[in-house]
Amino acid sequence: MSKIAFIGLGIMGSPMSVHLQNAGHDVTGYNPHPDRAQPLVEAGGTSAGSTAEAVKDADIVAVMVPDSPDVQDVLLSEGGVFANAKPGSLVIDFSSIRPDVTVELAKAAKDKGFRLIDAPVSGGEAGAKNAALSIMVGGDAADFEAAKPVLDAVGKTVVHVGGNGAGQTVKAANQLIVAANIQALAEAVAFLAAYGVDLDAALDVLGGGLAGSKVLEQKRGNMTGHDFTPGFRIALHHKDMGIVTSAAREAGVIVPLGSLVAQLMASALANGDGQLDHSGLLRGVERLSGQLAPTPADQTTKER
Repeated sequence: MSKIAFIGLGIMGSPMSVHLQNAGHDVTGYNPHPDRAQPLVEAGGTSAGSTAEAVKDADIVAVMVPDSPDVQDVLLSEGGVFANAKPGSLVIDFSSIRPDVTVELAKAAKDKGFRLIDAPVSGGEAGAKNAALSIMVGGDAADFEAAKPVLDAVGKTVVHVGGNGAGQTVKAANQLIVAANIQALAEAVAFLAAYGVDLDAALDVLGGGLAGSKVLEQKRGNMTGHDFTPGFRIALHHKDMGIVTSAAREAGVIVPLGSLVAQLMASALANGDGQLDHSGLLRGVERLSGQLAPTPADQTTKER
């Protein structure tokens, strides 16, 4: 078993760190909000006061933070991983960031004597809690094999998809597909509601046919109950759609549906829905239709 430093203990990182501790690893976690480390501590892990403290004795460093600048800060800053971890340590970046940034960070890691793989995840809060995440991994094949016990402890579908940056590219494609499905489901729900159809019955039969999907299965309750407590925030999906459209433009690939959904995600953010679950795209459909329903007052904002 390995000594693991886990940087970023939010919606996703907290249950992932607990699974690793329960799998027999020695996990030390750090999050800017110390209370986020409580589940890990209760599972027998340790809470550190800084990234530097967390990584100093680690064999493996796991990172799960929101965006490219956050990963760059965690890895490259004076108090970060490269300046304080043991040379030769394996860095597993579970964050969803720009593929080009991942490539640059992998080069920097190699120059400083570290190994880095990009291992973004899909499955949301439920997948993290159930250790059922889909993990798309970019990096050296030997580093992937070294990371496999860690990846298998938090994921159900773990696939090596290529060199550094490939994991992030596949994750961008994932976010395009998920966003398009959520938007289509939102429009269908609003359409059905306008005709007074029994929503649960309608979604049951739709889920049994070709229209069925993981998105319908996991997000129908959010939409029928207008409960958008975040499992994955619109603000983060907005960031991911920016990655999709930018990378597609650089590759010369036209993504008309992706561009439209990116704009709808941006509209949700601009209208104050950024902290809601991405199933909150339903509110955008309702807003455009002049039928915006209130959001339950007891919903709380969680940080990743």
